[in-house]
Amino acid sequence: MREIASVEELKSLLGQEVAVTKWFDVSQERIKKFAEATGDYQWIHLDEERCRKESPYGTTIAHGFLTLSLLPMIVESAISFPAGKMGVNYGLNKVRFPAPVPSGSRVRGRIVLKEVEEFEGGVQNIWTVTIEREGGDKPVCIAESISRRYW
Repeated sequence: MREIASVEELKSLLGQEVAVTKWFDVSQERIKKFAEATGDYQWIHLDEERCRKESPYGTTIAHGFLTLSLLPMIVESAISFPAGKMGVNYGLNKVRFPAPVPSGSRVRGRIVLKEVEEFEGGVQNIWTVTIEREGGDKPVCIAESISRRYW
C-alpha cells in the first residue's frame, strides 16, 4: 500500500507509476451479478454453452463496464491518503478496452499519476490506470480517471 501524506508528496509523484496492485478475480458469479445490476444480459457474458460454440473467446467474458467499475477498488487497494478527509470520483477523460476479460481471469492495475491540480480545500488528480489480465498480451482497460481528494 502506497501512503501519500501530503499534496507536496503527491506532486513529487507526477509522471510516475505510483502503484501496481495485487491480482483480483473476475469470476462468472461477479459477471452475473454485474449483469443483474445493470440489465446487460448479452449472451457473451452469461451463456457459457453458446460461448463455447459461437464466441471467438470460447468462454464468457466480462462486460467492459464491469472492468471499468473495478477502478475504485483497484486504486483504493494500492494507494491511501491518511491525511485526506475524503475522496470522490470526478469522472473520466478516456476509456478503452483493447482486450477481453474471460470469465475466471485475474486482473490487476498499474497506476500512473498524470496530473495534479490544486483547488481550494483539495487537489484534483488524473490517474492513468492500465488494467492487465494475468497471462494476457494486451491491457484489458486503459482509463484516465479523475479524482478529487479533500484535505
